[in-house]
Amino acid sequence: MTKVTSKHPSNHFGSKALFTTLALTLGQVSAEEIVIECDTAEPNCQEQAIELIKIHGVRFSKYQIEQSGDLRRTAPLLDTPQTITVLTKDQIEESGKSDLKEILAAQAGVTLGTGENGNAFGDRYIIRGHEARSDVFVDGLRDPGMTTRESFATEQIEITKGPSSTFAGRGSSGGAVNSISKKASTSYDFGRMDASLGTDEHHRLVLDYNTPIANDFATRINLLSTAEDAPGREGISRSREGALLSGVYDNASSLKTFADVYYLKAEDTPDLGSYYQQDSRKPLSDIPVYAQQEDFLHSEVAAATFRVEWQLADNLRFHNATRYGETRNGYLATGARGTERDASDLTAPNAQTIVLSTHQGWQDVEYFASQFNLFWDTQTGSVAHQLLLGLEISDEQVDNGVYDISYQNSTNCRVAGRSSVSNSYCLLDGMGEVYANADNIIGRNIEKGSSDALFKAKTLAAYVMDTATLNDKWQAFAGLRVDQIDYSNDVLSSGQPVQYAYKDRFYNGHLGLVYSLSEYGNVYLSYATATNINGGESDLGANCGYGGLCGDPEQAALADPETVQNIELGTKWSLLDERLFLAAAWFTTTKSDVMESVGDAYSTLGTLNTGKNRIQGVEFAINGNLTDKLSVQASAAIMQSEVLDSIEPSNIGLALSNFADESVYVQLRYQLTPDLVLGGDYSYKSEIYGGQPDTAAGFNSTINDYSIVVPSYAVLGLFANYNINEATTLRMNIGNVTNKEYWTAAYRSGAFMYLGDARSVRATLTYEF
Repeated sequence: MTKVTSKHPSNHFGSKALFTTLALTLGQVSAEEIVIECDTAEPNCQEQAIELIKIHGVRFSKYQIEQSGDLRRTAPLLDTPQTITVLTKDQIEESGKSDLKEILAAQAGVTLGTGENGNAFGDRYIIRGHEARSDVFVDGLRDPGMTTRESFATEQIEITKGPSSTFAGRGSSGGAVNSISKKASTSYDFGRMDASLGTDEHHRLVLDYNTPIANDFATRINLLSTAEDAPGREGISRSREGALLSGVYDNASSLKTFADVYYLKAEDTPDLGSYYQQDSRKPLSDIPVYAQQEDFLHSEVAAATFRVEWQLADNLRFHNATRYGETRNGYLATGARGTERDASDLTAPNAQTIVLSTHQGWQDVEYFASQFNLFWDTQTGSVAHQLLLGLEISDEQVDNGVYDISYQNSTNCRVAGRSSVSNSYCLLDGMGEVYANADNIIGRNIEKGSSDALFKAKTLAAYVMDTATLNDKWQAFAGLRVDQIDYSNDVLSSGQPVQYAYKDRFYNGHLGLVYSLSEYGNVYLSYATATNINGGESDLGANCGYGGLCGDPEQAALADPETVQNIELGTKWSLLDERLFLAAAWFTTTKSDVMESVGDAYSTLGTLNTGKNRIQGVEFAINGNLTDKLSVQASAAIMQSEVLDSIEPSNIGLALSNFADESVYVQLRYQLTPDLVLGGDYSYKSEIYGGQPDTAAGFNSTINDYSIVVPSYAVLGLFANYNINEATTLRMNIGNVTNKEYWTAAYRSGAFMYLGDARSVRATLTYEF
């Protein structure tokens, strides 16, 4: 029996309504098995019970969400004319994934990318073929910089597909990612601890505890401590320590205020994976671990957020979210590529070997953002409006630099480089065997050096949105946003300081129409735009190739922003007594005025607004409960990319880099008995071609094929939950069941091919109190 204790009254619901709602929410458990004690004298009981079940998420996992966690999306997801994939906390936990990167990498329509020169600051995502590493948000506010992101403090993750600059501001060419944080609540007193052990030295401890201190005040604490070796890569370590401390004041009638402080420290040994072999046209399999003792990838994030929700009148409410944050990121990573020793090598002239390289950098981020929203429900004639008036200010500063490195060990081979033969460090000896003490071949000392690019962006934005119910069949959605940005970037170029500075203003909008075919389904048509400025990526200075600045300071200031337009036609359905959600959409996205590199691939200059590309395709989604016992969260994307215009005529007609034509994700959960659950997840990605983002994939005209190919792959995971007693649950996860070796991304030269995780086995004990 689940019992909820009322703290204070709110909206009035009877026990019958509560019983029905919970039966739908917990679809995999039959209604006869659920007993809810709820007295009509306790009118807030329904809200409390639903929140309690949502938080528990162990026995009664929820795979379907009806409403976005972004308050600005006022319509239910069913009636929102856009593709939005929502991943629930329960579904994420049961999949066994925890870092945001691995969660997103499995999803349809999303791929991973590598950074310039092996940039390992943090996670890099590509949505519908477009760069999205700066389009990551937490509770609707941009999370700038490239950091490691974890899900221990996350309630749900929303992946918006298609341009959405009306909500996001600059960027969001292919979509955006918004994580919804866990929040304190006065509605329940609840504690939960998850402890995990597994292969590859895996251990993980998570605490989630919410308690009301008074009728109108509650606190919540989320703590994380975890570490492991990368499965199948002994010595490639990952460590996370984190906390989210939050509080809420809720007077139950008109005012809620939230405050939270978030902290995460990630310390990894980076692994740049394998490399592409041009002769076999495949990545090298079973590459030895070659990371050096001094390699590191560190990310430290601290942010404080304050929110206010104020019901000014029955039809008028105000919301503000204000955040200040800092991150410190740095890495020293070893790369590996296949080559042969030079003829002048004294040990084994012309022998095949693997040469090691050094890649490094640091990034310090400081940011402030405040978003003001006024929601006004009003009527004009027979049309009901949900109006939103918004104002957003932000101030971002990203300082990039490199480390000063000295080499302690003697070189052990001679290999040919781009322009000459040099003394180098090789992983293999003259007989082709890995050197003893392979993790100490180079021996580097490192000190933090000076800055080489200081990115600043101050933005003032205003927007208006309207969700209008025209009649019982038609709904209309419209929005318009204007952004005024003050941009600067102080760059060291060839040792000389160069200052970029300009101001820009751009407008974006969206328009959607929804026609209800019945009370269970609809069709919709939408149009939306996005805009990104020259130099919109904060981690690259004046490197045009990966989204940094193109042109000299005068050219950069004169450049037009890159613009994106998207048309989407779709249908959404709520079936099986609203337990199952179905969606399908066709879309075409055109990006114009694209910045392109010229000359060699490493040029810091570029051409302004010379490129154009298009991505079109279909996406499908299904989530919820197929039966009382079977739950599903699944999506599939079939897409095609094409370069329409380019400064290089040979690029026209080619596919975009870092793009998978086909991708599928399926997660199933079956309640075999009241105490035993069996499930699993499956992810598939078709071939991906390496190259610079948002441009044509590298193409070899000699062989008439793409230069760098990431092979297609499919990965299967399994899980099982067993309820030991009312308070304790055991979950087993097996990741990559077949132990398949696969690669997730490629650097444009093929020098790095990121490896997916090998097989892993983990047991998690959950105790609720």
